Amino acid sequence: MSHETIYKSLYIQARGVLKKELLEHLRARRTIRRSRHASLKRHGLGQIKDAVSISERPACVEDRAIPGHWEGDLIGGTKNSYIATLVERHSRYVMLVKVANKDTRSVVSALIRQTQRLPRELYKSLTWDRGKELADHSRLTLATDVEVYFCDPQSPWQRGSNENTNRLLRQYFPRGTDLSLYSQAQLSAVARQLNERPRKTLEYQTPAERFQACVAATR
Repeated sequence: MSHETIYKSLYIQARGVLKKELLEHLRARRTIRRSRHASLKRHGLGQIKDAVSISERPACVEDRAIPGHWEGDLIGGTKNSYIATLVERHSRYVMLVKVANKDTRSVVSALIRQTQRLPRELYKSLTWDRGKELADHSRLTLATDVEVYFCDPQSPWQRGSNENTNRLLRQYFPRGTDLSLYSQAQLSAVARQLNERPRKTLEYQTPAERFQACVAATR
């Protein structure tokens, strides 16, 4: 039995809504299922000047063999509050970054500050969704030498590690939460919890162990 068959047996087909009595068993508490081809974005959103497509991303990024390539996105809360979420593809190491606002100046400035805390060898590229918050991606590249690639329109699944992490983060920051109330120290503590979970895909190493090995290799 495929996963699609299971989904179809759980969701009400007319509206794609999950039955209320099943909701409490879901980790993400998602009541509505949408196709990966569906989008809530308004027409024209994500048209970014000089955006470099993910199709131009080197093969070494795709196969996760070399550390230093990241996926990123924003998660949103109430009162126009946001957190930038970053996941390193090789180690699945997570960093959470407090941002003042969703405007591109605020987001890019926060990412630049975060990037400068890492060895250059461990921050080579960043793959982002088509959100306007990274419209000023050229400033990020100029300041850090980090190459920025953008997913195809309506294809956030192309940065799957980050999407999965964002779903996990909703356990800590449920929808409807004012994210501006969290300090950077608190965000780093949440990231630390995720980074200390052993992962099957890492042969039961933790992301922290895998990432620290990468750090040690740069010294």
